[in-house]
Amino acid sequence: MSGQAPPLPLPPPRLGARAAGGAAVTMAGQGVRMLVQFGGIVLLARLLTPHDYGLMAMVTAIVGVAEILRDFGLSSAAIQARQLSRAQRDNLFWINALIGLGLAAAVFGGAQAIADLYREPALVAISQALAATFLLNGMATQYRAHLSRDLRFGQLALGDVGGQVAGLVAAVAAALAGAGFWALVVQQLVQAAATLTLAMLCARWLPRGYRRDAAVGQFLGFGGSLVLAQLLGYASRNVGQVLIGVRMGAEPLGLYNRAFQLLMMPLNQVSAPATTVALPVLSQLRDEPARFAAFLLRGQTVLVHAMAALFAYACAQALPLMVLLLGEQWRPAVPLFQWLALGGVFQAAAYATYWVFLAKGLMRAQLAYALVGRSLLVACVVAGAAWGVEGVAAGYALGLLLLWPLSLAWIGRISDAPALAMFNNGARAVIGYGLCAWLSAEVSAWIDGPLEWRLLAGTAAMTVGFALVCLLWPAFRRDVAAIVHIRHLLAEARSPR
Repeated sequence: MSGQAPPLPLPPPRLGARAAGGAAVTMAGQGVRMLVQFGGIVLLARLLTPHDYGLMAMVTAIVGVAEILRDFGLSSAAIQARQLSRAQRDNLFWINALIGLGLAAAVFGGAQAIADLYREPALVAISQALAATFLLNGMATQYRAHLSRDLRFGQLALGDVGGQVAGLVAAVAAALAGAGFWALVVQQLVQAAATLTLAMLCARWLPRGYRRDAAVGQFLGFGGSLVLAQLLGYASRNVGQVLIGVRMGAEPLGLYNRAFQLLMMPLNQVSAPATTVALPVLSQLRDEPARFAAFLLRGQTVLVHAMAALFAYACAQALPLMVLLLGEQWRPAVPLFQWLALGGVFQAAAYATYWVFLAKGLMRAQLAYALVGRSLLVACVVAGAAWGVEGVAAGYALGLLLLWPLSLAWIGRISDAPALAMFNNGARAVIGYGLCAWLSAEVSAWIDGPLEWRLLAGTAAMTVGFALVCLLWPAFRRDVAAIVHIRHLLAEARSPR
């Protein structure tokens, strides 16, 4: 007898009911979280300056690499594993915590080098303060993975929302006190500490000592390939910010960073929880091609319609939205946001390919795809930098457009995923909401009056455009109806496998 604890059970057979409930709870939690985050963006944008945000972005564009290394793909590895013993879970906790501690020390020690790169002395203290977040987030990794694996999405949402609220309250208080960019540092520290505390309370387990007889090699192999792919993705998303910061300074970077964060906020708040719900289900259906394809296509339809509708509307109404919500000082960020929102539509159309890579355990294939695809995206951004900040945004959008068909062709070649059907799903959403956005922008441009009137007219035109597209395009209308009835698909998983 090895003394190893028996494997933890996989989620119960009523997978559809758990997934349906989990999807509802997760999306409700993310809705609250998005409101909190959006409210924070509006409040802090009026209390702080583009220069403040630029200083913070200079640091996070570089040290954010450590956040990927801190996870090392072990959260996804734990979620998708068929069996995970208590001892293995404990070992993964200590590995993530140790990685987080090492990265915190590296960031603290490298603070002066970051400041020298940008020629901004204030970055030394900012980097050193942010170093603590890597240890806190490293300790939280397996608690959050445990809740996700057990489909305890309500408790997972509680931890995420609670941490974000705590961080925002602390940041607003610091900004009102005149702390400047330190308000953004305080936000990150408080959010990390609160998220860890809530995750520990919800998971209700404490790690025991490291067990040498509990093998974790398979998790490290899975995570190693995944983290390399994630690093390539991170580099492609942030190379533009580093270029802007080094060449143009903190204020232009602050404008680009706010536009980029407005793009990433809905992507993260919808795609991340959608993955949290979809990955455990798809992982358990990976040996049933028909059910896997049905769940995948329906999940992709929900995600791409939600994101394409939001980004198309935001692109069409970028000027009134940004000026009315963030203030006149952010007007120069409008064209940057429009380019990035356009890219966001294409990113949403391609996102479900990530689920296929993870659920089927195709980590080496994902790494090979990332080497090609992300290199292409970086090349587009670097080339666009020759035209300044707006060129960087345009290059990023072009790169995402090229990655959409490339990613689908890749998974179609290496798996039995319905790549062509996924492309058609995305194309219908892109074209349909693109037509709605065109109508919205045209109507808004005809209005000669305050920005509030232009926004109202554009919103009404977007709504009318959506109704017309549904009426005149049967395939688009079927997609919308499928979203409304998604619980029917989830319920199918109640039947015996």
